[in-house]
Formats: sequence, C-alpha cells, structure tokens
Amino acid sequence: MNDIDSTPVPHGELALQTVAMPADTNPSGDIFGGWLMSQMDIAGMVTAGDVAGGRVATVAINGMVFLTPVHVGAVVSCYCDVLEIGRSSIRIVVEVWINSKHDGEPIKVTEGEFVFVAIDENGRTRAIENP
Repeated sequence: MNDIDSTPVPHGELALQTVAMPADTNPSGDIFGGWLMSQMDIAGMVTAGDVAGGRVATVAINGMVFLTPVHVGAVVSCYCDVLEIGRSSIRIVVEVWINSKHDGEPIKVTEGEFVFVAIDENGRTRAIENP
C-alpha cells in the first residue's frame, strides 16, 4: 500500500499536551523555540521516569530541527518513542505536533533525540532495574 497520500501521524506515545499561550512568543509573535524545547524535555522526562522507575536527569539533546512556526493558541502535543534503554540511560525521540490553524490537519513542528540518565536520591547515576 502506498502511504504518500495518507495523513502524517506522530510516532510514539502522547506524553504531554498543552496550549501555546501569548506569554510564550518571540518578538515575531510565534512561539519561542526554547519554550517548545522545554515542553519536549518535560515530555521526555515523564517517559524516561516511567521507564527508569524513578528520578531522571537530561544529559543530552541531539539533532533538533524546527520545521514550522507554532501559532498562539495551538494545541502542542509531544510524542515520545523510546529508542534504547542502557544500563542507566534512556534514549528517546520526542516529536512535537500541532493541528493546522486553517484546516485542522496535523503538522509536525520539530523532533529531537533526548538522552536521560536514571539518578538516585543523591543525584548520582543509578542502574535501571528490569529495563
């Protein structure tokens, strides 16, 4: 079956959904990229925390590319797909999607690879049990 004409869909599980507000804009009136990155980090942390069974910390963000601006009022949805679980680390792709203001079609805004490490109550790296 040919998927060329099909509607694009996110990969992974919905981990966070929020509304882009006026306070989150850059000087051009679009949503600030740093705000989007923070939402992605929160979504990744939720997913990594579930995998690790506790506290995690972000240690790296790789390969982010912003594809389209986000308008005020957009419902921002972050989807997480776990790529790899190591001894103490979790590698996750986080995708951000919105619906078009004009026709409601899903639009991919950005994606990035986030790496989290499981940490203990003292902030030291710990092993992930039963990954």
